[in-house]
Amino acid sequence: MIGHCVVAPDKFKGSLTAPEVADAVAHGLLAVAPDLDVRCLPVADGGDGTVDAAVAAGFVKVGRWVTGPVGRPVPAHFAVRGTTAVVEVAAASGLALLDQPAPLDATSYGTGELLVSALDLGCTTIVLGVGGSACTDGGLGMLDALGGRSFDGIEFVLASDVDNPLLGPSGAAAVYGPQKGASPEQVGILEERLTRVAQRAPELAGVPGAGAAGGIGFAALTLGAVRRPGIEVVLDLIGFASQLEGARLVITGEGSLDQQTRYGKAPAGVVAASGDVPVVAVAGRCSIHPGELGLKAAYALLDIEPDVTRCMAQAATLLQFAGGRIARDWLEE
Repeated sequence: MIGHCVVAPDKFKGSLTAPEVADAVAHGLLAVAPDLDVRCLPVADGGDGTVDAAVAAGFVKVGRWVTGPVGRPVPAHFAVRGTTAVVEVAAASGLALLDQPAPLDATSYGTGELLVSALDLGCTTIVLGVGGSACTDGGLGMLDALGGRSFDGIEFVLASDVDNPLLGPSGAAAVYGPQKGASPEQVGILEERLTRVAQRAPELAGVPGAGAAGGIGFAALTLGAVRRPGIEVVLDLIGFASQLEGARLVITGEGSLDQQTRYGKAPAGVVAASGDVPVVAVAGRCSIHPGELGLKAAYALLDIEPDVTRCMAQAATLLQFAGGRIARDWLEE
């Protein structure tokens, strides 16, 4: 069989990590086309799962105990290859680390500790993925942990699809505070705090992305970070473009393909980066016509198993079945 297939999905949130999704699809493909050259390149959009994608592409996972979002020590990881480090806010300061939301108290301090660890290893390029944060502290915790460490000579990349400013009705507190458990009164308190934070660099408060991760984006910008779309950063990190030459098909996906997918989500980025290579997707559910995303087809697991609970529990098996269908539909001679 001439050519190869690139499997580049994001995670199925609440069910499988991106590497697990890629592995299941690959098993299904090979069950039908055992001689097929399958290249698994799990992806992420800059949020949680970004470190996993980097590790799957050959980065080394580095573990550290850091200060969690409410002050308790938590184990966290970042990824390193050569002098490049990939750090996730979610790993140290993520909402998933909390038993209950703490909108007024959650801190980004642990994220700063991970950045210090990366600097101590001699990394000169640092990618900070900012999805899934628990905090709205304007990045003050992160800056405190850094203790004035200089980012001179460091290529600092803010991997984020969020273009919100720091303040106002489309800012960090107003838009994302409620998602982190903040009441309307608490949103007002957070806005006041962020207004004081903004005085550190007023010219950056309105920059797109300053409101990312509760203002961690703003803090990163004050350190000289350059914001780039998360999926573009990840595709560069994993060498996606180098795997396209000679590819017959790219398979991407995420838990839900919908209108939101069009705006910076991983599958949209994979389609944009794939050029003339046809792209199909796997998903838990699909509520958008595949063509609107530039996809040739979409294979939704709920079309195979309509019970949501069973579908999520059996996602790996269902993805193998979907992989087999894709092989028959697109890859058999």
